[in-house]
Amino acid sequence: MKVKTIIQIVLAVAIVGLAYLVYNSIQKPMRFDNEYTKRRDACAEKLKSIRTLEEAYKLTYGTYCGSFDTLINRLMTEDSMKVVSKVNNYDKIPEGVDINEVPESEAIKNGWTTRVEVFVNPIAKLREDKKLPIVDAVTGKTRQLTDEEIANLRFVPYPKGEKNEFQLQAGLLEKSGFMVPVFECKVDMEVLLKDLDEQLVVNKIAEIHEVKDRYAGWKVGDMTQAVTDGNFE
Repeated sequence: MKVKTIIQIVLAVAIVGLAYLVYNSIQKPMRFDNEYTKRRDACAEKLKSIRTLEEAYKLTYGTYCGSFDTLINRLMTEDSMKVVSKVNNYDKIPEGVDINEVPESEAIKNGWTTRVEVFVNPIAKLREDKKLPIVDAVTGKTRQLTDEEIANLRFVPYPKGEKNEFQLQAGLLEKSGFMVPVFECKVDMEVLLKDLDEQLVVNKIAEIHEVKDRYAGWKVGDMTQAVTDGNFE
């Protein structure tokens, strides 16, 4: 083989290699950003469901809960949520009266309607009200979370194969002379992205820290203020 031919082959290989390096240097950050967005969205869905559980817990027990064990077990096993239902006493309603056209306060005053308090299971009530939605991975249709999925809400969805838990806190905050229940559930970016390119993770966290007071992670609620918003919303 002639020296000229060998040089041409070497140059061709070098050009291909250089092109690949340039392509990869462009694609690598893009792949990272796509994965970052996917993981953010997966965390957001879990955090919104955890917030729903916390709000149901507060409605039922008067405060938020700082323990996943207590939060999930009590909501799943106790018939503790008070629900007020309306029962029409048709035997007392005068003929010709359409109870649906009568103001509730008047119907109760006349004894035509009675309010009945019953205690139900909080999770069952949330499902009945369609407040625990998830898109089924197989059918693509929206359904309600199963017991197993509720039990696994505590686990950060990434990295796959690990059992990292969200950090959950609850307590009381003084506001205008009153003690207000607060809670916070979060995951640090270092935990969520720890199996990705280390330098790109460092760059992303530095980018987030450039925004004043912005938390480098995803969360709902706040231990320093009475809000239940998520920083992904």
